[in-house]
Amino acid sequence: MKIPFLGHRRENPPARDPEGIAELLAECELLRSQAFREGVQLDDSVASLEALDQLVPRWRDDEEVLPWLGNDAGLYLGTVIVRTVQGAAWGLRSDGQPVILLASGREFDVVASGHEWAASGVPELSQEYAEVAEE
Repeated sequence: MKIPFLGHRRENPPARDPEGIAELLAECELLRSQAFREGVQLDDSVASLEALDQLVPRWRDDEEVLPWLGNDAGLYLGTVIVRTVQGAAWGLRSDGQPVILLASGREFDVVASGHEWAASGVPELSQEYAEVAEE
């Protein structure tokens, strides 16, 4: 049965563009603007994670900013991992949450780590990176 106004169902969903997804996830506008105001340049390096860990967490007083900043921090951590750890790549869980897939087969929820960092500073982003890079 063909109903023209419903259109045609696609047999195969369109392929995902891994580079496009990586660029989109790397934006992290709120985190980048907060870091810029504090004189920290986010250049997708491990050193920039260490610099973020040293920021005075003024955002913890703002309940509206905290979850957004935590999300950005996690995505930025993931961006650094994907760009510097061999075999690391972005993936999406079934619920749509972006995660890092490591060559070892391990899945790493960087967004959860970013939220923990934004809320309490622990674990540090550079420490999370070091654990992932060891694998």
